[in-house]
Amino acid sequence: MSRIGFYSGSFDPITNGHADVIQRALGLVDELVIGIGVHHGKAPMFTAEERIAMLEAETRALTRRHGGKVRVATFSGLVVEAAREHGAGVIIRGLRDGTDFDYEMQMAGMNGAMAPGLETVFLPASPETRHIAASLVRQIAAMGGDVAPFVSAAVARKLKARAKARS
Repeated sequence: MSRIGFYSGSFDPITNGHADVIQRALGLVDELVIGIGVHHGKAPMFTAEERIAMLEAETRALTRRHGGKVRVATFSGLVVEAAREHGAGVIIRGLRDGTDFDYEMQMAGMNGAMAPGLETVFLPASPETRHIAASLVRQIAAMGGDVAPFVSAAVARKLKARAKARS
């Protein structure tokens, strides 16, 4: 029986911090399902289809280097329901700081009450990615700043093109 993990987020866009968590999660599970949360009340910078394409491109390189299997899917409901739908036994969550920890502990408790058989595993951010937040990356890109330290070169090009198209 394979171990399936579920890592959710908006991934708008995928950052080096997300890639760090994905790489390390691949060492814990046989298959990682990356769930892109799609909420109709939010206006992301990239469409769900664009985020799927970016994640697939970025994870292709990670799986070549580190092994494992990745699937990318969208979901619009509860994370526990999406995780169960994809056969996951574990939810993977990245932690950057104490604020993330406090929030994620509450979520893990709520998720555990709703889905007792589904475990949550926290992966602390690596020191070199701890400061990266996708919301800040989007702001930097929108203001014409250099996002190269925070995302891959391919994602930086997409951010630059999107920011230019919006201005």
